[in-house]
Amino acid sequence: MIRSVRPNRKRDSTIPLINVVFLMLIFFLIAGTVASPLDPELQLVDTSELEGRDPPDALVLKEDGVLSFRGVQTDPETFMASHDEGPVRIVPDRNVPGQRLMEVTGDLKRYGAPSVFLVTEQALK
Repeated sequence: MIRSVRPNRKRDSTIPLINVVFLMLIFFLIAGTVASPLDPELQLVDTSELEGRDPPDALVLKEDGVLSFRGVQTDPETFMASHDEGPVRIVPDRNVPGQRLMEVTGDLKRYGAPSVFLVTEQALK
């Protein structure tokens, strides 16, 4: 009696891949709906036309390296002599040399500033 030999069939390996893709699809569908959408009638504030001003308690470092506080020219030593405790904020001009900015922040720290913060512009694009 002659038996016919059946060839061994290799198992298809795409089934586990399909399962993984399906689970990822379900995960992203659920994760995408966790945050509730904004109310469609909500109108966000438009700040593009607002006039930019420096904070009143911040030093302003102009492009030419001049330091001023509330419109009056000053230097780090004079400012720290009249500054109460707390962090110091600097609003640097976009074009001020980095070396001058580092010099001013170093002087402020040397004259007693516990910390120095740079105030910058954050744009949403």
